[in-house]
Amino acid sequence: MRSLATTALNLQQLSSLARTMPADDTQLPGEALRLSVLCNGTSDLLLPALVATGVRHDLWLRVQAPPFGTHAQESLDPASATNQWRPHFVFLALDHRAHDLLPCPGDAALADQRVTQALALLAPMVSGLQTVSGSTVIVQTLAQSGVSVFGHLEDQLPGSAGWMVNEFNRRLRIERAPGVLLMDTAALATSVGLDTWHDTRLWNLGKFPFAQEVVPLFADHLCRLLSAARGKSKKCLVLDLDNTLWSGVIGDDGIQGIVIGQGSAAGEAHLAVQSAALSLHARGVVLAVSSKNEDSIARQVFREHPDMLLREQHIAAFQANWQDKASNLQTIAKALNISVDALVLLDDNPAERQQVRMALPEVGVPELPDSPDDYAAILLAAGYFETTQFTEEDRLRASQYQANAERSALLDAASDLSSHLAALGMEAHIAPFDEIGRARITQLINKTNQFNLTTRRQTEQEVARLESDPSVLTLQVRLKDRFGDNGMIGVVIGRCEAGDCVLETWLMSCRVLNRGVERLVLDVLADQAHRRGMRRLIGIYLPTAKNALVRDHYQRLGFRADPSAPDGERWTLELDQHQADQQRVIKLSPTSLSVAGGN
Repeated sequence: MRSLATTALNLQQLSSLARTMPADDTQLPGEALRLSVLCNGTSDLLLPALVATGVRHDLWLRVQAPPFGTHAQESLDPASATNQWRPHFVFLALDHRAHDLLPCPGDAALADQRVTQALALLAPMVSGLQTVSGSTVIVQTLAQSGVSVFGHLEDQLPGSAGWMVNEFNRRLRIERAPGVLLMDTAALATSVGLDTWHDTRLWNLGKFPFAQEVVPLFADHLCRLLSAARGKSKKCLVLDLDNTLWSGVIGDDGIQGIVIGQGSAAGEAHLAVQSAALSLHARGVVLAVSSKNEDSIARQVFREHPDMLLREQHIAAFQANWQDKASNLQTIAKALNISVDALVLLDDNPAERQQVRMALPEVGVPELPDSPDDYAAILLAAGYFETTQFTEEDRLRASQYQANAERSALLDAASDLSSHLAALGMEAHIAPFDEIGRARITQLINKTNQFNLTTRRQTEQEVARLESDPSVLTLQVRLKDRFGDNGMIGVVIGRCEAGDCVLETWLMSCRVLNRGVERLVLDVLADQAHRRGMRRLIGIYLPTAKNALVRDHYQRLGFRADPSAPDGERWTLELDQHQADQQRVIKLSPTSLSVAGGN
């Protein structure tokens, strides 16, 4: 299914693929994700397209849609089918026809009032779904109707149809409730073209909100958003060199013979690829290189060519050798401590692309034309690096991976692990959840898979509720060292009752593995649980396809297996028997939660 889903399928083919989805959730290779679509039009064509397209993004969707036009009742009635089904996500697929945006050309006050009223009617639907079903709600901006009464004045005149849609979208982007995801349907319709987007005949016949030919693209964009919300977006862009970042073969043509830079069509096309890579790097995407080349010759271009935008400091992992691309990608993933499915390969060579697709189908490999003119646009349009938010940690991520390479070099030079850890000069800040860290906490909960004991996902609203719940013990962990600030790298959620603190979530970034952070977190956790009158910590491990890395986590920390639970899934630590580590190499910051016995 995944192999088929990654190809360009039309609506009929997507529907056929959707019918092959196993009916039994236990037969799925991943978690079944429930999605409700509340639409003021007919969603019949969209639902199977979503199911099939979700597979492309490693999403195994179960979709539900009540009759069109019932979106208000389904949202506001706690007993509605939507609320009772408790979907993970609800998509409020409401277009311009669902809102009372009757034009009033020239009457700015009335126009503003009508936009305010439309947003006011949307707000309780969103809050109703969030409160009752606990779902993450997705709302969409409105595509223009495509009909202009005032021509070029349309969008400038307050109260015109075009102006009111634009104003609704502007305010929706600013005023949407915390935790609500936004699908920018207006931008998508504009990129397609409004004449292509709308099909008046289909609306009149069956209330289909847009043309059939754009359903696959719409489904893909919605699935990208769902994938990003579940932490499945790609993390690393791996770049080929010859004829990808420049024209020519550096080993044959030499540094003077390759083509890059202003003054030639090919040179400028390759500059656009580098510029796109730098833009992704600036928003936290890690860059790597995989090229069949001699290492020293390949690096020479980055160091010496005056027209290169990318330099060695932008590259977190550099693999220039004569191994096959799939092997190099596995080496890169291991070096960066990320999974192979977090990689995207940009390579001009169709044979190399096919080899990677066959050997590593989980790697993103965009299909490229012969000419490099569209490489950058294709890469950015593919949606591999879709995101639902942008935090300070995201901005710093690429440099953090670069710092990890320096830490690895220090480890190679150290005589033993203890001296290496001491040389890092680590300092941790551990505190309860708060509003400042909420967005990053939610991001980590929804994207961390390997070092994640239970892989339980939480919405931003659920995280906010945990902050004020007296029965819940929460920890956010930040770490810095001599090479830089790693940002927030750990999250713990424990539910305290009847003398037990049950650890529902314990996750950490794999970037800080084997540095002693886990034991420090345990010391703080044990101390805080003891202060609350707890007698035991109960560790829960729920195995998944990706978290085998932490199968022995609790055993290594001194927990005892619970013989009454499935093997390895429940662990117990008696707090009165726990001794805090007195030889720790990580210093606690002055504003951290303390550990009994001092910092």
